[in-house]
Amino acid sequence: MRTRLAVIVSALALLGSSAALAQNPSGGPAGPGGFAARRMARLMQGITLTPEQQAKVDSITARYSAQMPAFTPGVMPDSATRAKMRDLNERQDAEIRTLLTPDQQKVWDDNVAQMRARMQQRAPGNR
Repeated sequence: MRTRLAVIVSALALLGSSAALAQNPSGGPAGPGGFAARRMARLMQGITLTPEQQAKVDSITARYSAQMPAFTPGVMPDSATRAKMRDLNERQDAEIRTLLTPDQQKVWDDNVAQMRARMQQRAPGNR
């Protein structure tokens, strides 16, 4: 129960990161409940960060969020925009992974694999 509570608190702290809100206060992709926040919450599921780790993760996510290209919600971004977003996500993920302990990295890697599996299931031609 305590671990579950810590995970929830960590996820809420990540979602409510003031740095992410400063980058996009409108609540778009980097804002609360946006795609980036939901994606990070999925990747962090089952991982309890120390306050020091959380601060570093918040700093990393804010830095990459500021670099994300703008796009109109509900409109599919073009291939160049998707490629840039994918590259930034991959670099961010690699940087965050290095902050984690070996046990946390195992959970992270499982979460990444599950996310990729879900994406493959949703890909065109897999329905």
